[in-house]
Amino acid sequence: MAEPTWRERSRQSVDGPERTPHRAMYRAVGLGDEDFRRPIVGVANAAAEVTPCNVHLDALAAAAKHGVREGGATPIEFRTITVSDAIAMGHEGMKGSLISREIIADSVEVVTFAERFDALVAVGGCDKNLPGMLMAAARLNVPTVVVYGGPMLPGRFEGRDVSVQDTFEAVGRHARGAMGDEELARLERAACPGAGTCAGMYTANTMASVVEALGMMLPGGAAIPAVHALRRRSAEDSGRQVVELLRLGVRPRDILTRRAFENAIAVATALGGSTNSVLHILAIAREAGVDLPIDVFNAVSDRTPHLADMKPGGRYHMSDLFMAGGVPRVMRELLDAGVLHGDCLTVTGRTVRENLEAWEAAGPAPASDVVRPFSDPIDRQGSLTILRGNLAPDGAVMKVGPHHRGVFRGPARVFDREEAAFQAVSEGAIRPGDVVVIRYEGPRGGPGMREMLAVTSAIVGALGDQAVALVTDGRFSGATHGPMVGHVAPEAAVGGPIALVEEGDEIVIDVPNRTLSVAVPDEEMAARRARWQAPPPPYRAGALAKYARLFGSAAEGARTAP
Repeated sequence: MAEPTWRERSRQSVDGPERTPHRAMYRAVGLGDEDFRRPIVGVANAAAEVTPCNVHLDALAAAAKHGVREGGATPIEFRTITVSDAIAMGHEGMKGSLISREIIADSVEVVTFAERFDALVAVGGCDKNLPGMLMAAARLNVPTVVVYGGPMLPGRFEGRDVSVQDTFEAVGRHARGAMGDEELARLERAACPGAGTCAGMYTANTMASVVEALGMMLPGGAAIPAVHALRRRSAEDSGRQVVELLRLGVRPRDILTRRAFENAIAVATALGGSTNSVLHILAIAREAGVDLPIDVFNAVSDRTPHLADMKPGGRYHMSDLFMAGGVPRVMRELLDAGVLHGDCLTVTGRTVRENLEAWEAAGPAPASDVVRPFSDPIDRQGSLTILRGNLAPDGAVMKVGPHHRGVFRGPARVFDREEAAFQAVSEGAIRPGDVVVIRYEGPRGGPGMREMLAVTSAIVGALGDQAVALVTDGRFSGATHGPMVGHVAPEAAVGGPIALVEEGDEIVIDVPNRTLSVAVPDEEMAARRARWQAPPPPYRAGALAKYARLFGSAAEGARTAP
């Protein structure tokens, strides 16, 4: 643990006669003498009207600022961007999603660095907010607490709970005539009833759970619904706590250790979390200077059962997990079984074990089948699996469940763009047993590694979640389920083997042996490689062209670090 950081940085910008101009500028925004004598805490706020995930964050940022003041420091709010993954889904705009993670990380880092803030409260909602902000915190290494906007409540449609996942899958049913226009319109109006992130264990809620498991969020902070009064109280407590971290000298890299990342992987896989968590955990670990090879996910999954019966593959939404005790309920099961490292430090200033003991002392978790006991899991292994083979030498990611632990083999149906695959599904050109291959959608090739929820949902809606597999160097939404393999590395744009697959080649997804292969002899693959030529960049100017040149491999988190 470092020495206390009280006003270590802000004194550079506000102390002494030579900083008269700086204080004059701050006075213009309402600060005064007492504010300059206190530490200055940046409050990064990703509020935006582009998504219900973030539309309510101003109130949480205000609560966090109140907590900072009560803790004895001066808060200064600043903004960063967000992209709505759900609204960007299924068209060219999704190429901006992963780029937004990098912009969020860079912008939070740059403002906090330039203004010499002593600490940081990071307030975010939609999928890329929390990983981007945590990447910035790891780079800056100033005391940081993450505040989550919280999940949306599920909607209600024809007597059942629904979320945005249901709308995407309904598009597939509508395309094959199994749902009419009027029914589809009613579902559209019911699925998303208000503020908050998409209601299931999709990417935003998975990453909130990961951040809580890492120890960078106050206990219980991941599952509190966006509209619940506890959400604002948690934000206020987070503001107070970041000042306490300043007093204690606790910095992110004291918390973001290898053992903490193993805890986060265990929680993500026990929850049946999004495959995107693999990408983001790898990126955050590298920003924190932690050696975390992608195969660690398999090692942790081997000892971590799938415990939470959560959407998209299960029955329940995030609000149900909240009522069942939240992420601490899952962590307690894992800790008691010896899966978690209980000695990891957290932003409370206490260890994981101490936090869970305090949670348990507050009262017993209510009886619920949302979280199964360790002795009676949904599946004996965790839900996240890394596959390797001649189609993915550097790795690929698959979310598996009890129904997806066999071998899927079938002929490749090859598409160089997501739109072409979606059209084929919509026209009924994809048949049971096919393996849809979508390539040139990786970090560089897309660029931006688009999510494929429109395609995967259309497949599930039209053919069910067992009949067709999909393999891509792009990504999947947290709402994706079925035999879907993403993050194939190396990607097609840099000459990865997925670029060499031809229509009709047999693709083999062997979950028991964790392999992904194409049944083509090595000499034939070598001949195809000799003929292969890299396609021209899809963009030659602007942000997408820039990030296409900067992105690294998905097997290392697809960062844009040098």
